[in-house]
Amino acid sequence: MPASTRSRHLQDPKEPEDPGTTTEHPGTTEKPENAETLGNSEKPEAAGNTEKPEAAGNTEKPETAGNTEKPETAGNTETSPDAGNPESSPDAQPGKPRVPRDAETPESDEPTGTSEPTETPAASASAEDAEDAEDAENASRKSHPPSLRSRLAHWRSWRGRHPRAARALRWTATILSAVLVLGALLLPNQLQMLRTDQFLRLPGEAIIAAALLLALPRKPRVAVAAAGGAVLGALTVLNLLDMGYAEYLGRTFNPILDWGLLDDAQSYVADSMGEAVAVGAAVGVVLLVVGLFASMALAVVRLGNLLADHRQTATRATLAAGTVWMTCSALGLQYTGEPIAQDRAATALTDKAREVRKTLRDEAAFEKETRVDAFGNTPPAQLLPDLRGKDVIFTFIESYGRVALTDPEISPGVDRALDAGQQALTKAGYRARSGWLKSSTFGGGSWLGHSTTMSGLWIDNQQRYRTVMNSDHLSLTKAFGKTGAWDTVGIMPGVQKAWPEQRYYGLDKVYNAFQMGYQGPAFSWSTMPDQYALESFQRLEHGKDRAKPLMAEIILTSSHQPWAPVPEMVDWKDLGDGSVFDSIEKKGQKASEIINDSGKSRVAYGKSVEYSVTALTQWLERYGTDDTVLVFLGDHQPITRVSGNTSVRDVPVSIVAKDPKVLDKIAGWKWTDGLKPAPDAPVWRMDSFRDRFLRAYGSTPHPTK
Repeated sequence: MPASTRSRHLQDPKEPEDPGTTTEHPGTTEKPENAETLGNSEKPEAAGNTEKPEAAGNTEKPETAGNTEKPETAGNTETSPDAGNPESSPDAQPGKPRVPRDAETPESDEPTGTSEPTETPAASASAEDAEDAEDAENASRKSHPPSLRSRLAHWRSWRGRHPRAARALRWTATILSAVLVLGALLLPNQLQMLRTDQFLRLPGEAIIAAALLLALPRKPRVAVAAAGGAVLGALTVLNLLDMGYAEYLGRTFNPILDWGLLDDAQSYVADSMGEAVAVGAAVGVVLLVVGLFASMALAVVRLGNLLADHRQTATRATLAAGTVWMTCSALGLQYTGEPIAQDRAATALTDKAREVRKTLRDEAAFEKETRVDAFGNTPPAQLLPDLRGKDVIFTFIESYGRVALTDPEISPGVDRALDAGQQALTKAGYRARSGWLKSSTFGGGSWLGHSTTMSGLWIDNQQRYRTVMNSDHLSLTKAFGKTGAWDTVGIMPGVQKAWPEQRYYGLDKVYNAFQMGYQGPAFSWSTMPDQYALESFQRLEHGKDRAKPLMAEIILTSSHQPWAPVPEMVDWKDLGDGSVFDSIEKKGQKASEIINDSGKSRVAYGKSVEYSVTALTQWLERYGTDDTVLVFLGDHQPITRVSGNTSVRDVPVSIVAKDPKVLDKIAGWKWTDGLKPAPDAPVWRMDSFRDRFLRAYGSTPHPTK
């Protein structure tokens, strides 16, 4: 019997078989291993061989303990001939049908010559080995995930199994890639130009890129395509930002200065629509940008590979497209008023590069400008002598622009509020004159309008704002404090954190949103109604006995977008801690109901300006004195959704006083009598107001050197 074959002798019940040894018979000739043994191609022993298979009725005595089989290890390459090959098993007898293994009877305790074959230790070990191997393979898959190469191989095999679906998927991916790339190349940066006809053009950048990719070998081609896709992704993001900034601020996005304003935008969304909406919007924007960059890079790589796979056809098509583009450009062919041959992407990138260079140069130039001040060296005694003894109050009304007085849908309600205020103030002995100022900002960035008015410098971006705030350039409010003749305070309901600008404005004291005792609800972005802010000013400062007159800067916020809900006037005696506004806020419109609706936004904007103007004129009528001088103006026009696509940045400005001498000083300005400036009243740049005001009231220029 071969040495690799386990003994099938019946075991003595008194002496159990030791599976650790193999029974061998002296004088027998060893045969080759069974053909099913791994790697062995020899056939099993024939019936006529010198050693016959042992039958169940073999008369050989059971093996003794001294001649036991050795255990087979997991690494043993020898296989029992009957394991997995039942036909060659010694138990199979000629002429006798083989009993299936699962129908075998249990092994008898007593050996007999007629008992059925029993399951051998070799078969059990083989099954256990198979299970162990399967468990090991499963564990290996869990601990070692498939490699990228194996995944790609699996994907390729899927394409082979489903050729039609794979072909449809390839075509779909290619078409989407082409649409994505062409859309990015032709995307305008203005919302009103986002029309279908704008995409029916021939972009010259696509032709140049195709020629370049065709000329490159594979690895450089993929690298250049991926980089080009990333550039297209960045250009798309910049175009989308331009649309948003033009809608809200009336200008394009500045890639150097405006990133910080995105945080303000998130705060605005949180204040207007809730923290959850703001966080969700921020996460969505980040995912969109990442997905855009990745998709654009993959799209360009795919198109580049397609060109390379069909190089001859692609070369001819590129030459033909280039010829068509140059012909259209030379002849000036147009479609819907726009050239067919476009280079919009290249122009956009060039414009942004030019804007970056201009911004960097402007920083140094503006810093020099802040050092030049016509009143920088004016002695205190020569500043504002004609206003001594007066309480002078500068009040900015949020988003109070020309559109509030000229738009036929908005102006009727605002006109009624101004007319009612004019009548009440005239009855109380006040007179007023009004004109127009051209704001340095549009739609937002109120602080730019405030600082331009007070500094006499044109501040239209964040860099200029930071520069002037850190300078010693004289602000109009600081001029009052410099004289020593006024106490200076600020009422800032929109300020909810540290405000270092207080130093530049020269304000002795500033009351922010948390320092006025308000316990009522916020009205969207506005922390409190204007009526309450004015009543707080009266309670905290204006109504107190004081040794010096008062100069105050007040920022009213109830007309800040999104204009929902809008506060309503209540009896001044009932204001208390502001809780009276709870019911008004609850029944008002929600910001989400109007924020994307131009018609509703215009109506709500008009109501908010009516409210702010009414609150201010009623406060003056109620609490003003013979020595009160009120200067109130807008900081900028409302956003494009309300103002329309206009370049007009005018805001109304009015000066109100009981003392006729105050208005006589500005008679030469040719402003309109009353609270409403005439449409043709003079329009000045906002940065000219400081010097005109100082000169009008007796200040003597002493320029800085």
